[in-house]
Amino acid sequence: MIKICILGEIGSGKSFIAKQFGYPVFNADNEVGKIYKRDKKCFTKLNKAVPKYILSFPVNKKEILKSILSNQRNLKKIIKIIHPIVRTRMKKFIYKNRKKKIIVLDIPLLLENKIEKKNDILVFVDAKKKAIIKNLKKRKNYNLKTIKILKKFQLSLNYKKKKSDFIIKNNFKKHTVKKSVRLLKKKILYE
Repeated sequence: MIKICILGEIGSGKSFIAKQFGYPVFNADNEVGKIYKRDKKCFTKLNKAVPKYILSFPVNKKEILKSILSNQRNLKKIIKIIHPIVRTRMKKFIYKNRKKKIIVLDIPLLLENKIEKKNDILVFVDAKKKAIIKNLKKRKNYNLKTIKILKKFQLSLNYKKKKSDFIIKNNFKKHTVKKSVRLLKKKILYE
């Protein structure tokens, strides 16, 4: 099984590109959303860690954002609770798809949490700043301050780019991106 790990800046289009490979995708952000909606144990832990903000189940993302904006240390507390659950779900996903030719991991803090393995293929999504900001502004919970806080927990983009096996340019035009992914997939499968 080939594991393709998608790296890049917040808002660079990693999730869209991950889907274009046409293989099972583990999307960590989606998993976090499911955890907030369905995991009562997680809610209890979050409620204990940041009781002024996480008040009711299912966990509301706006409450999470408020807690992070009020105190950056809250992000560390939240990460400590959420990441082990996401990691367990990722392991189940990998096991469930172990017979697939390719699986794609869309995990924002992949390198930071040392999740990648030696043989994983790292693909960096490169996009222009202006395009990224335009893309981010389309998001429902867009908040520049939150994004800046989240970036503090990430390794530099230059480091991620250097670590990557491939770089895919995202100009946010579906046709071009799909073509780039198709070519990249051929390289990965047949080299």
